[in-house]
Amino acid sequence: MAIADLRKSDMMAHLLDALDAGKDIGHYGRLVFAMVARHFLSEKELIEYLQKDRDFSEEDARSLYKQVQGKDYNPPRRERVLEWQQHQDFPICPNPDDPDACNVYKDLQFPEEIYDQISEYHEQKGS
Repeated sequence: MAIADLRKSDMMAHLLDALDAGKDIGHYGRLVFAMVARHFLSEKELIEYLQKDRDFSEEDARSLYKQVQGKDYNPPRRERVLEWQQHQDFPICPNPDDPDACNVYKDLQFPEEIYDQISEYHEQKGS
């Protein structure tokens, strides 16, 4: 069910398919995947998926998971994904010309605390 939920986002489906094919999705692709997928997959599932990247070991996957979880990173906004994509070969966002593409907040339902954290951040930034 969690994988099916992630596939509601074209970007996440693109990353899942690339990982299933053993492709190197790049540093930022793995980071985006971990930042989003941690809300849908167990630690074990997420680490197993990251290891499908042919250039990423179990140790690397576990380390990235712990970093993202430990810092409690929110899923990135579309603009951040497009910015990060410029720094690697693998296209994280499969259709960057579509203004609705790669907006995980539009495509996926996250735990309520994610939306609360984002609101809090914007309130603090505005003051």
